[in-house]
Amino acid sequence: MTTEGHIEALERRHRDLDRKIEDELSHPSHDDLYIAALKRKKLEIKDELSKLQLSDA
Repeated sequence: MTTEGHIEALERRHRDLDRKIEDELSHPSHDDLYIAALKRKKLEIKDELSKLQLSDA
């Protein structure tokens, strides 16, 4: 996979996680631990994206 393709895949996963977080928060009995795990994963992806974009520049 090219760097550009990898970046696109990470961006797609980041958006998917954002949607999952919003969906989970919309439920009255949402799971705080699950949401925290999703947010951690989203942050990890964001960090990886930043590194890839900086090295690509």
